[in-house]
Amino acid sequence: MSFPDVKHPTAASFAAAYFERLCQATRSVDGAAVSAAADLLEGAYERRAQVFVCGNGHSAAIANAFAGDHTKLVQTDTELKPRIQSLSANSAVLTALANDLSYADVFVYQLQSAAEPGDLLVTFSSSGNSENVVRAAEWARGNSLDVLSFTGFSGGRTRKLATVCVHVEADNYGVVEDTHNALVHVLAQYLRQARMSPALIADRVF
Repeated sequence: MSFPDVKHPTAASFAAAYFERLCQATRSVDGAAVSAAADLLEGAYERRAQVFVCGNGHSAAIANAFAGDHTKLVQTDTELKPRIQSLSANSAVLTALANDLSYADVFVYQLQSAAEPGDLLVTFSSSGNSENVVRAAEWARGNSLDVLSFTGFSGGRTRKLATVCVHVEADNYGVVEDTHNALVHVLAQYLRQARMSPALIADRVF
């Protein structure tokens, strides 16, 4: 059954149920997929490929946070220097494309302008079926870009298009998005510490 499936009398009881679903969601994430995602990102960062990130709504906020966290955090105390662009960040570009073309093309149009073979597309879509995300993933796969997708619910079309998909078994948008946000931190902090000495890790605050 989906969450919530009953009416909660207090915010406290709703919070307890929500956090339980969040724990279940985080436990559902496949460790092998997380490792594969880290490998894709590390490879892109090592070869200085451009990494494009996109999503809608709160997933747009996660895409923007990914760009910030991975640009700043991953290169702190390491030799990696990620090149990351959020396709969700520029409101002038987004509104121009949405107004003059269609909202379904706001991400793919930017990829067509800036992406090269060997670059990487990272997508966040809880349903996996956001049309603009799907079109971007389709174009990327057809033009020699790998696609790292983060999904929930059934995973939708994006899950099937991805080179690597990190899937969350949950059917509540907040729970899925909270788990995606945690995974952004997990991957950034993992990649940072992987390039640091044990003594330096112990000396730093993450």
